[in-house]
Amino acid sequence: MAMGLDELPNEVIYQVLLCLPPQSIPILQQVSQHFNDLSQPLLWRHHCATRFRYWSPERRINEKFSEPVEKVDWKRLFIERHDINRITTQNINSILASQVGRIQKAEKITCYGYDVKDTLLRHVEVAHDAEDMLARRFHSKAVLGTLHRAMAAREWAKVEESGGQLLVPVERALTAFDMFVMHGRTGDFDEVSARLDELAEQIRGSGSFADRTPRQQIIRIAQYLRERNLTGLSGDGHYHDPQNSFIGMALKDKNHPSLPLVSVVIFCSVANRLGLDAHPCSFPFHVHAIIKPPLGRTLDGQISKEETSTCMYMDPWRSSQEVDVQDLRTQLLSMGANPSDLLYLGVASVADMVRRCAKNIINSVQALPGPDNESTSLFSSEESESALYAAAWALTLLPEGSPAQVALQRARYSHFVVRRAQLQTPMDVGLVEEHFLPRLENTEQHPQLCKIINEIRMEDSKAKQVKARVSREQRNIPFKVGQIFRHKRYHYRAVITGWDVECEAKEDWMQQMGVRALPRGQHQSFYHVLVEDSSVRYVAEENITILEEEIFDEFKAMAGQHFKRWDKQRMAFISNVRDEYPDD
Repeated sequence: MAMGLDELPNEVIYQVLLCLPPQSIPILQQVSQHFNDLSQPLLWRHHCATRFRYWSPERRINEKFSEPVEKVDWKRLFIERHDINRITTQNINSILASQVGRIQKAEKITCYGYDVKDTLLRHVEVAHDAEDMLARRFHSKAVLGTLHRAMAAREWAKVEESGGQLLVPVERALTAFDMFVMHGRTGDFDEVSARLDELAEQIRGSGSFADRTPRQQIIRIAQYLRERNLTGLSGDGHYHDPQNSFIGMALKDKNHPSLPLVSVVIFCSVANRLGLDAHPCSFPFHVHAIIKPPLGRTLDGQISKEETSTCMYMDPWRSSQEVDVQDLRTQLLSMGANPSDLLYLGVASVADMVRRCAKNIINSVQALPGPDNESTSLFSSEESESALYAAAWALTLLPEGSPAQVALQRARYSHFVVRRAQLQTPMDVGLVEEHFLPRLENTEQHPQLCKIINEIRMEDSKAKQVKARVSREQRNIPFKVGQIFRHKRYHYRAVITGWDVECEAKEDWMQQMGVRALPRGQHQSFYHVLVEDSSVRYVAEENITILEEEIFDEFKAMAGQHFKRWDKQRMAFISNVRDEYPDD
């Protein structure tokens, strides 16, 4: 005799419901009261756990998962996330459909914080055969990048607001740099923290760790990390490779390369998770770690009646052995510094570590080989620019020195940040308004920066002038948006992103570029182009030789700003700017 659904055990029905799409569950529960009486919180908790990986910190999701299931309205939480996903997709589709209002649409997405990351990643990872693959990946990645940078900027703002207090863990403050260069990689705040937690637990469970004295524990931590190449630099590594300044990359890369500062932060972060009191210290040029003894004890586990017991110093980048403080004092003396000055041998502030990391990044990017020289760095030109962008943000939010020096430093880096927002990351204007403009009030730069930001917003909100090929002059323009060409004089490759019937540049630009000295002068078609090195230029028709050849993937990814996809048959891009150039 067949068994009816109502007669199935609850455990079986529950397993059936787990296999259904969440949107089907309310419909099924209307079929039978028996389905409706099942434990819904467990069901919706399961879907929240399996459907969403990333959550905004404000939701404190890990705490919710550790609470009794009935204490959280899991169905409501799932519906909220489902609605956020729907709104995110609607706005991404709207960004792709029109060039107008993209900044505002991006802000409608990022206002939901990290709750939107799952959906943005789905768009970033859209299938290669998607009709608008390049555009969808580019703009979703742009919104995700703005979200990551917003989170980083807020961490550095917290460091600034905390003054000298260590309210933001130093590893978190350094992970903020990774947030600028992730570009689809893993390595955000939670992932770095989880990796450090994992290392600490591995060490805790190895070799009777708890039975050792604090000094022995410190040595064991350094040994463990060095045995696994998690501190220092391998023999084939390049010291000035920019990736060595990023803690997330150091933890994830199979060779784990890092500069001394990052090695020390990894070491201290693991030590602190194991109950020790370890910090970076401000030793010049080469960061060391300082480890303080437990209250009322020495690092050798003895009772101490002195108010302050002797600290120990480590250089985990070079070795797993303790560094003699007298050697450090001798080095300071040779540098002309006061060897007893706690400025150099005391605990470094988090802000100081962020500044030093930012300066390391600047030095490393500037030390990269030129485009014609071979480089072993994993950093692309785009990532190098993003690294410099991160350093500029850090040094603007966490400057040092007198008020005059702070003003000079902020003026120096603010131009770079705003210029990049204007040309490459317009969706960052809200971050500039939130973090930059208030800090630059009452400076000479403030009015000009406000003007640039307003111009970016106005340009974004303005409908593009439609350039249809209706007049004879327009129909006679020989080249189309999406075609690849080589410049006859400078030999670079580029893609056409727009055109004018004749040169519409300002007079001073035409004079500087010698436009009137061209054989056909200014009265020929001119083209807006995106060059394979990511620069944008304005090129005369007579300097263009159309190509029909394959191009590299990095160039295709950049072109997603203007194009839906690459057409292999035509060897050209399919336009995503038809609201401006409808006939191309």
